[in-house]
Amino acid sequence: MDKLTVDISNIYEFVSSKQVFAYKDELMHNQELLEEKTGKGNDFLGWLNLPSSTPNEELNAINAIATDLRSKSEIVVVVGIGGSYLGAKAAIEALGNSFANILPKRENPIVLFAGHNICEDYHKDLLDLLDGYSYSIIVISKSGTTTEPALAFRLLKQHLEKKVGKAEASQRIVAITDKSKGALRKLADQEGYRTFIISDDIGGRYSVLTAVGLLPIAIAGFNIYDLIDGAKEAEKNTGIDIRFDENPACIYAAARNALYRKGKNVEIMVNYTPKLHYLTEWWKQLYGESEGKENKGIFPAGVDFTSDLHSMGQYIQEGERIIFETVLSVVSPLKTLTIPNDPANLDQLNFLSGKRYSEVNRMAEQGTILAHIDGGVPSIKIVIPELSPYWLGYTMYFFERACALSGYTLNVNPFDQPGVEEYKKNMFALLGKPGFEEKGKELRRRLGEF
Repeated sequence: MDKLTVDISNIYEFVSSKQVFAYKDELMHNQELLEEKTGKGNDFLGWLNLPSSTPNEELNAINAIATDLRSKSEIVVVVGIGGSYLGAKAAIEALGNSFANILPKRENPIVLFAGHNICEDYHKDLLDLLDGYSYSIIVISKSGTTTEPALAFRLLKQHLEKKVGKAEASQRIVAITDKSKGALRKLADQEGYRTFIISDDIGGRYSVLTAVGLLPIAIAGFNIYDLIDGAKEAEKNTGIDIRFDENPACIYAAARNALYRKGKNVEIMVNYTPKLHYLTEWWKQLYGESEGKENKGIFPAGVDFTSDLHSMGQYIQEGERIIFETVLSVVSPLKTLTIPNDPANLDQLNFLSGKRYSEVNRMAEQGTILAHIDGGVPSIKIVIPELSPYWLGYTMYFFERACALSGYTLNVNPFDQPGVEEYKKNMFALLGKPGFEEKGKELRRRLGEF
């Protein structure tokens, strides 16, 4: 059977096999910390066995609501920030038609996102667009008070109620929130919204395989049963019973930490298909928020090749040697396109006639890896058989497991994000939130000094 593989052969000019495999005992210990739930942040390990513990009844319930919203909506707006939208966005982009949102005929609603920024133009443009379409809302928040999604939901709720009436709006709004507490739970119970629960032991960036990700993915028309099946297989193939040298999550965690100890403190995620842009964005949040603590951590960045070879390629090849790259390599494209012959051959590219686009892309990938190695950039390759729901579910779980293992190797808690709260306190103070008056005065004084 095809499988996801992690190829680290192109890092051995920079770190030795011995240095990578020196992490074996530590990572197997970290596996025990996860399985026995004795490590840092162990109250947020609900994602660990989520694929194998998700009953079909829950998937059926998600699909039923997805079918209902599809029947009454041309657009579904997902309101959330961070992990509450990035996983769904990554999956929908990876699995869908590259131009799905502008196709003249669509079987499924367009899925749009709000509440992941506070841009006035963005949200006003969205409201203006929704004036002309039937739509529904999925709002995702444990508390219901996170500023960005709470503001967006306030706008959209009022807009929808004015458009279709309060009773109908309550049938077009689905809340994914806490089981029993928080502002959104209270509102959902009060208004009669249909709901799904975000478990207390699953953090936002590990939530893509819950209703947080699955409902928008199902609405977009993709098979969430296959997605979970792929994640189940990854759960099995990255678990504690798998030998270190056969466990892709352990190998990836070991390789990146070995490179980090050698001064390679920036990891660039590279893809060669635009559909993976948002998978990189999801990965950036997963790793950046999990590892970037206590003045530690590998900085996660991303590029889309070959496009960014014409912008960031120069720096990667010849800039500071603090980087390594991780290449997402998809084996089999889902469609076929052959390069035609041109009798005039003015572009001098007839030597490519008859070749598939994917073959040219593959040679660009291989040639770039070799050039970067020559330029002092180690390269990890993660090989994915194809962009299908099964393999996307597999890949996402693989990254989650590897991230937890890598965070423990850095001796940080991979499941909290205390630094995220700092900007919020300053924002609230500057906006005049009750209780923040003195801090607001101090911040305005500091701003006046610049």
